[in-house]
Amino acid sequence: MPIPESKEKYTYADYLTWPEEERWEIIDGVPYMQAAPSTVHQEILMEISRQIANHLKDKSCKVYPAPFCVRLTKGDEISNEDIKKVVEPDITIVCDKSKVDEKGCNGAPDMIVEIISPSSIKTDRIIKFNMYEKVGVKEYWIVEPEVKIVSVFVLQENGRYGRQEVYSEEDQITLNIIPDLTINLKLVFTGI
Repeated sequence: MPIPESKEKYTYADYLTWPEEERWEIIDGVPYMQAAPSTVHQEILMEISRQIANHLKDKSCKVYPAPFCVRLTKGDEISNEDIKKVVEPDITIVCDKSKVDEKGCNGAPDMIVEIISPSSIKTDRIIKFNMYEKVGVKEYWIVEPEVKIVSVFVLQENGRYGRQEVYSEEDQITLNIIPDLTINLKLVFTGI
């Protein structure tokens, strides 16, 4: 939910001044406060992160579970005041070490996973989908805990996400960006 506007557009410079215990995102200069995640949300986040992290041990790609700041820059931003897209995805994979600094990721990560909650459906399915596609996130997953499905979108050569692939709790998903890594959804959705 966006906060009432008292300023025309907010930037990463503003984000840096906000309380660390609060989770905020800025999408096209509009700030959105993140709701505290549910227990189910956290269990799913931890299991997917665990499977990815176990596989990526001693490899160049790294996984970062939330909270992890991603500045979706195009490369022409000169200062923090120029950055108007700041997100905290549930799970982020970055394979280019030059994009990672002490504040998080600067530029499009290779993969993002968002776990939908009732308050984030529109943001995750429409606003972030379009934004992630536009900035070049290679693979985007939307996890829906209530129905135990995962939608996978892969960036095509034309810069657009291709047809979504949908997986259920009985399936395994092979990551497009890391073809030797498969996520077992039975483990992800167990006990939910």
